Formats: sequence, structure tokens, C-alpha cells
Amino acid sequence: MEQVTDHFLAATGKVIAVHLNYPSRAAQRGRTPLQPSYFLKPTSSLVAGAGTVERPLGCELLGYEGEVALVIGTTARRVSLEDAWNHVAWVTASNDLGVYDLRYADKGSNVRSKGGDGFTPVGPALVPAPAVDPAGLRLRTWHNGELVQDDTTEDLLFPFARLVADLSQLMTLHEGDVILTGTPAGASVAVPGDVVEVEVSTTAAVDGGETLSSGRLATTVTAGTVPFADFGARPKTDDLQREEAYGSRAAAGLPVLASVLTPELKAKLESVATATLSSQLRKRGLNNVSIDGLQATRPGAKVVGLARTLRYVPNREDLFTSHGAGFNAQKRAIDSVNEGEILVMEARGEKGTGTVGDILALRAQVRGAAAIITDGGVRDFTAVAGLDMPTFFANPHPAVLGRRHIPWDTDITIACGGTTVQPGDIIVADTDGILVIPPAIAEELVDECIQQEKEEAFIFSMVKDGNSVDGLYPMNAAWRARFAEWEANHNA
Repeated sequence: MEQVTDHFLAATGKVIAVHLNYPSRAAQRGRTPLQPSYFLKPTSSLVAGAGTVERPLGCELLGYEGEVALVIGTTARRVSLEDAWNHVAWVTASNDLGVYDLRYADKGSNVRSKGGDGFTPVGPALVPAPAVDPAGLRLRTWHNGELVQDDTTEDLLFPFARLVADLSQLMTLHEGDVILTGTPAGASVAVPGDVVEVEVSTTAAVDGGETLSSGRLATTVTAGTVPFADFGARPKTDDLQREEAYGSRAAAGLPVLASVLTPELKAKLESVATATLSSQLRKRGLNNVSIDGLQATRPGAKVVGLARTLRYVPNREDLFTSHGAGFNAQKRAIDSVNEGEILVMEARGEKGTGTVGDILALRAQVRGAAAIITDGGVRDFTAVAGLDMPTFFANPHPAVLGRRHIPWDTDITIACGGTTVQPGDIIVADTDGILVIPPAIAEELVDECIQQEKEEAFIFSMVKDGNSVDGLYPMNAAWRARFAEWEANHNA
């Protein structure tokens, strides 16, 4: 196969990079775009094959991102999705390097952070694009010999042909132009002395022969020695940039931020009834915090978790074409729900179709979701009801969601079952119903619920012994004194 050389890259007029394209990276970032977005890298950042890259003096966070690079072979202007791949001549490996220390100065353009000399190594070999299936490529990255990225192009948010066609609507893509197609989860930070290798290969043999590969693109990190000038932006960073660069707070060596729903708080909420929580919420003026009108696949289950949200809008055929297919908002929501979270769906109370079925419900269970809540229908009801994870729903229905819905957006404020739900709200559900608790008041609220239930246990005991509820429920001063004595004995 042909090798990437400096002479070959001399024909490159522009380098265009995609922000987010792999579901694993989108889940890591906590956001999934509806349309691709891009930034430009200067051609002076290009390097052919193996080489070195300098981490500028004063910078801490040189991030690497293994990517599949497309090289345009013939001019593309306003091309169709069907024709777009025909304009790609080569596929190869690339490393989209950048310093997070300068992101603050770029306002999203990435000019300084991603535009440094040597920040776009490409190669070493060129794989002929006509010989490969663009959805059948494997991308792998090694950091000091350890495999850190391993993903395929099968389920990209935006397939390669769509990127080419989309970009060609506004600009002419010329022969030699390079498109960097996004990175999966696993991208991180390299320091001087580290070696990062990237390889792109086909996932299957081509034409009955062997798999095709770009070979490993090796880049060695060196330490810069020249300081930044006084008159420009200087490197600076913070814990947010460290988290972004490394992929998580844990990977960056930062203390993991505690969730508002601590194990202690969760245990307290599990110990009290929603009826008690409802009365305490009402005392605080919160009357419209219940998700109403639903039934449960596991009626006896007690569920406590943080809300993740998904919104459906009424089906409109032209919009369903763009938003309903592929890795749509419904699938993104299911595939990014985390351990102990509850996926809450806004279906407008529409009962004439399903909003989730057995496969996606199973995927949510495998990811550790505590529950699914939808004010619409459930498809494949028997299978969904057989899962350990409870689902709260309006009714069973055999139709697919496209009959009435378009999956529109995730992790936004929604309406479900007559109340408003925001991402991060605490959901508590039991046989009495489903409540939405603002996290800021949860600790104080549940402590008062625990006290209320102690008082109600005392009152129940007194009524059972034959006492009248007059003066007891609610308790007057005399009864409250007796309760204090009873509580002291029970706490002893």
C-alpha cells in the first residue's frame, strides 16, 4: 500500500475535524449532538508517519485522540449521501493532538489548543477507500504499549458519507483534504517520553484476502524548551480541563465528586413511604411533584435513583427521517444511563404506541439502571415485565414508537405524568406512587419523614390499644409528652 509522505501531505489544503462522533465518547462527555460540528486544524500541524510531538513548555495536558482520517480523492461540492463515499480516496490513522491548557483562549475554535506544529500525525500507510466498508473499520490506540482505545465505525453517530456530504454543502472539498472523524472513549493525556500509537484496520478480510491496515502510527512526546511570549495567551488549566483531558475525574487523579444521592441518603429514602414524603413535600408548598397514572411491572418494588431524561415529540414524517433513525435520542439515552439512575421519558401521556421494548429495556438493566419511567406505552410487555428492573408505564401497546413519537432530546427538563422532571432530580417510587424530589431539600426532607413515621407508629400503637384519635391525631401537648417518653424508651 502507498505510504503517507510529506510530499503526499503537501497537497492537503485543509484539515477538518469532527467534535463528537462515537457513542462511547458522547456518553463519556455527557452530551450527544443531533448534527455533526467541526473545527479546522492548520496544514502546518500535519506530520507524515512516525515522529515526535512537542508538549509546549508550561503546558500540562497534551491530549491524544486516535482517529480515522479520510483523504479526499476527487472534488466534492454539494454531493449526495449516496455519492459521498466515492469522493474519498484513502483511509488512514491519525492522532488529533492538542493542549487543553489553551482551550480557554480559543472560544471553541481550537486554533491554539489543537493547531500546534506536529499536532496531526497521519499514516503510516494509506488504505484504499474503495476497498473497504466505511462501517467496517477498527480503530485502536496504544499508550506506552497499553491498548487504551478499541472501537469500530459500525455505530457512529454520523457515518463517514454523511460527514463528506454535509461538509460539501457549504465548502468545496478538494483532492488531498483530510477529514478527522472523531475519537472513541479512552483518549487521555501523554507526557514527555510517552509513545502513542494509532492503527486503523478493516474488521474483516477484504475480497477473501487479508484485513487491510494503516500500520501503527507512532508518536513520541518530547518536552518543549521555549517559553510562551508575554504578549499572547499563556497556558493555564483547572480541574475541569484535567477531567476533560483524561476522560474522568478518577483517571485524572482527582477526588470523585460525591453524588447528592449518597448511600446514606438513599438508604433513608428507601426506609420511608412515598405517602410520608408527599406530606412533607406538601408542607414545603410542593404539591405537584408526583408522576401520576402509571402502573408498574414489579408492583412491590421500592425504587430510589437520580433522574435521567428523554423527550419524545409528536411524529412528523419529515422530522422522523432525520431524528428517528440510527443511534437516535432514545438509543443514546438507554446506552448512557448509569448504575442506579432512572430513565424518565416524556411521552405526553400518549398511549397509542410503545416508547420502550424488551431489547432496550434489557440494555438499560445491563447498564445498571434502577428503573424506566414512561407516561406512554410499553412494547413487548411480557418480556419487559420479566426483567428484574422495574418499568413504570401507562399501558402495554404493540406498535413501535414511530407510530406516534420522534425521539428528540436527552438530559433536558421534561414533563412526565403531569409533573416536571429535571436531570438529577431524585425519584422515589413504591406501591403508593412516584415522587420527584428536588435534590437540594432531600436530606432535610427525609429526616423529617423519619421523625413523622416514628410519630405515626406511636399513634397507630395507641389507636390499636383503644385510644380515641381526638387529641392524638394530630397530637396535643399531653400526647406529645407521652410520645417523647415512648420514643426515649424505643431509642434506648
